[in-house]
Amino acid sequence: MYIAGFVIPVPADRLEAYRTWAEKGAEIFREYGCIEIVESWEDNVPDGKQTDFRRAVDVKRGEQIVFSWQMWPDWASVDAAEKKMRTDKRFDVSGEIPFDLKRLIYGCFEPIYTLGRK
Repeated sequence: MYIAGFVIPVPADRLEAYRTWAEKGAEIFREYGCIEIVESWEDNVPDGKQTDFRRAVDVKRGEQIVFSWQMWPDWASVDAAEKKMRTDKRFDVSGEIPFDLKRLIYGCFEPIYTLGRK
């Protein structure tokens, strides 16, 4: 199992646009071998004293946090998917992205412990 994680600032009034955009992308990621995707809209994200999700992505007034992760079989699957994305015309959607792509945080992680999954 391999995890790709995201923290994304999304304008609050773009929730449905984001959901639609994420659903379209999820269909393609599944084709590429993604096992699971979770898109989570901010519900209880407290401000920290030193750092927090909002400061990490420089949230602007009227934006909410999306916390998202993708579960892949392994790093090789993610690497292969990223290479395919570069030439897949379905990812040529720059005008449709409902958030500021420059402030998205992305990282990949090798799980060291899981509860409830094998």
